[in-house]
Amino acid sequence: MKIAVLPNMTRVNAPQVTLEVCSNLSALGVSFVLSNKYSQALSTVSPEHFVPENELVASCDAVIAVGGDGSLIHAAKKAALCAKPVLGVNAGRLAYMAGLESTELDLLRELINGNYSIDRRMMLKASLLKNGDEVFSAYCINDAVVARGSRMELLETSLSCNGTHFMTYNSDGIIVATPTGSTAYSFSAGGPVIEPTVESILVTPVCNHALLSRSVIFGEDSVLGVSVSGGCEAYLSCDGGEGTPVPDGALISIEKAPIYADFIRIKSDTFMDTLGKKLSGRGI
Repeated sequence: MKIAVLPNMTRVNAPQVTLEVCSNLSALGVSFVLSNKYSQALSTVSPEHFVPENELVASCDAVIAVGGDGSLIHAAKKAALCAKPVLGVNAGRLAYMAGLESTELDLLRELINGNYSIDRRMMLKASLLKNGDEVFSAYCINDAVVARGSRMELLETSLSCNGTHFMTYNSDGIIVATPTGSTAYSFSAGGPVIEPTVESILVTPVCNHALLSRSVIFGEDSVLGVSVSGGCEAYLSCDGGEGTPVPDGALISIEKAPIYADFIRIKSDTFMDTLGKKLSGRGI
């Protein structure tokens, strides 16, 4: 087995945890590689373990992401494009999606021995269309968010499902999330938690200016369309990434992606176990 190790070096604990991951893999006799951009920061790792970043994931059997949830999501999207599974190692605080804590690295032996399962997670594809042409697209593990820009004004958005108008929102924006993303931004905005195996698309408005404002769950085969009223400054952000401006007259199309993210699960904790521990503070 060959492992690609993808750390988020902006995390305070990430360099040390990454070195511990590498040490454990070496002790297990496992081949591993890191991006050569970290060769100086991780100078105690032998030079033969560093390769160009564009060769990392495709050349490996699995990916280990070191950091928080954002780090894991970023790595998981790279892994999904190459159909590789990913294991998250927590080097942050909450890391709801992490498969191992930094104190549990001895359990890496189970990965090498094949004693693990795969949690397959549905993804979304968000496309920005102008005059019928696709000008931007991205895959999302958590969510696609249409949010207002720098002006403190309500964003008027129209939501359609399979070409039929469903709802108009006057809000700070709307979140279109996967079941995985139901415990992220959507959850903070008052949305429900969806068990990840229930494939569906969740829409949650952010601070909607209405007496009744509830999340709506659509079927996995739904194609959602979001349009923004003219004159409103809006941005499309996928998984918390840099926002892409939404031009006047553009349509944002969001649907189930043709690829999945495969997360490695070594421990026996269920989704509900993790939910209870992390969100109650017992896992922090």
